[in-house]
Amino acid sequence: MNNLFCRFTHWYFSKDALSYWLVLLMDCLIVVGSSFFVHAMMTSATSTLANFGPLLLTFCAYLVFYLIGFRLRYTYSGVLRYSSFVDLMRLWTATVIAIALIFIVRHTTKIDSYLVPLSWNELLAICVMSTLIMCFVRIMTKYFYDVYFIDASVQRVFIYGVKEGGVALAKSIQAQESKYEVTGFVSDVASDAHHLLMGVKIYANDEKLVSRMRQKNATVLMVSPLKSDAIRNNQQMADALAEAGIKILMYNQQEWDGKSDLRYTHLKEVDVEDLLPRNQIDVDLDAISNVLKGKSILITGAAGSIGSEIVRQVSEFGPSQLVLVDQAETPLHDIRLMMARKFPDIPAETVTASIHHKIHMEYLFDKYKPEYVFHAAAYKHVPMMEDNPGEAVMNNIDGTRIMADLSVKYGVKKFVMVSTDKAVNPTNVMGCSKRICEMYCQSLDKEIKDGKIEGCTEFVTTRFGNVLGSNGSVIPLFKEQLKAGGPLTVTHPDIIRYFMLIPEACKLVLQAGTMGHGGEIFVFDMGKPVRIADLAKRIILLSGATDVEIKYTGLRDGEKLYEELLNKEENTKPSSHPKIKLASVRELGYEEVCSQINRLIEITKDGYDDMSIVKQMKVLVPEFKSKHSKYEILDKEGESQA
Repeated sequence: MNNLFCRFTHWYFSKDALSYWLVLLMDCLIVVGSSFFVHAMMTSATSTLANFGPLLLTFCAYLVFYLIGFRLRYTYSGVLRYSSFVDLMRLWTATVIAIALIFIVRHTTKIDSYLVPLSWNELLAICVMSTLIMCFVRIMTKYFYDVYFIDASVQRVFIYGVKEGGVALAKSIQAQESKYEVTGFVSDVASDAHHLLMGVKIYANDEKLVSRMRQKNATVLMVSPLKSDAIRNNQQMADALAEAGIKILMYNQQEWDGKSDLRYTHLKEVDVEDLLPRNQIDVDLDAISNVLKGKSILITGAAGSIGSEIVRQVSEFGPSQLVLVDQAETPLHDIRLMMARKFPDIPAETVTASIHHKIHMEYLFDKYKPEYVFHAAAYKHVPMMEDNPGEAVMNNIDGTRIMADLSVKYGVKKFVMVSTDKAVNPTNVMGCSKRICEMYCQSLDKEIKDGKIEGCTEFVTTRFGNVLGSNGSVIPLFKEQLKAGGPLTVTHPDIIRYFMLIPEACKLVLQAGTMGHGGEIFVFDMGKPVRIADLAKRIILLSGATDVEIKYTGLRDGEKLYEELLNKEENTKPSSHPKIKLASVRELGYEEVCSQINRLIEITKDGYDDMSIVKQMKVLVPEFKSKHSKYEILDKEGESQA
């Protein structure tokens, strides 16, 4: 008998879930069967058998009202083996609806004259008994499935969040065949602990969480979208889970509106980027749309990490024309394909060219007459520019000057330049080149406003730190090193950097571009700095690797331990956006800046002598002090001459 039961349960649970119709049929049989049983108990078995036909007709008539309740509450839609407290409540409310309908019909019609009369005590007893049996069937089915048949491949999970997001995730798991089983909820509110949600216990988010998950054999934590920021800002929790080998699954979009469909399949295993603290950034979409909609826009560096995201975001506002410039042929081709696929109605001209080629750039300005320019093109890798300062001058500085001058000549309304925190107190050639670009744009804007140069172009600079996942940045490098078995290389144990998501940074670029009136340098709130060594440790933890080391290689040429968004002598003023501040920086006259840049370009063209080039850069930016670089000798010479 025991073997027969085991074979039956194995057969049942190895099959797909029962169809809705079979579940509904089972519930109907339970109602009818309970009706006969209750009637037999309240009268006699003999009387019940003698009136079987009329009683069957009566019970089937009353069953119609139960069917209405079942339909209104969808009691048959759940999978029995995944039944929860919510499913049981649906059953009770369905039977309450049925009794209410019976009451109304009996008091408004003469239904009793056509059926076997039943007392209200009998009707209520049938209701209670049938509901209890339906609940019992679901509870026992779930019990036998949980105890005797859960496949080894099924992963037990905790869900972080007890509000809409967490409940939606649990429902999506229980509503269909899944490799997951919810064994606990996690709440930040201590008073929630030990309560039940959907028949599952709620646990407090404290130092015992990991041990509780181990006790329940839970290997996965699913994070409600409403709790994404909470886990990002709780590094201790994230690290403890990672160290315990517990997978963390998070929503793979930046935001969830709390209303749209949410399923566990929308979650993905976290990367280190997902767990870095970040701030919610809201921008004035209407203001941006009013500025960009129907406009001709030129974007340089359009195939890069920042530039390509600017392309995507700008396209959402319906520009009349996009001119996308980059010298990287293959990624620019990818942008061309993306535009054709996602924004086929927007004319997009992809141009393979260097911004340093003035003739080609002027051809583009003359042909397409851009009204807005987003200038993201630049050489950005610090060690590369230390070795090639001439290219930093010609591409970053002279290229920016060419684009800025052409913008004035062809009546561009606004020129938005993407700068970097490395331009503040620069210690490397790349950062200094970007500071010179800032100085040129700012001085040119002032010259226009003073009426010394005819034009209408407003120049706005945006300054921020590192962006997560950008081409050649530290996180992709760590991932490649991890795939190779390590070690992960960090230049210094104490080196820190500011990080921001690429979409967030580009949102602020667009916002700053629309709110600026020219001459401003906008500084973005980058949040808290991140220690790179901690980043490496977290990547190792999340990977589950146990034998990967971190190797400290020493600071690279031009690299400093920390980046600044502002010079100590600079002050900030608040802007109309809480995440954007306005920097008050040292200003130079346009004539002086032009003279020094001309001299710098002459020296560069004269032979690409690295020392001579960098020496002239230091004249233009006296706060440029080289670190861990062959150019430190120039600073010593300057000090001895002073």
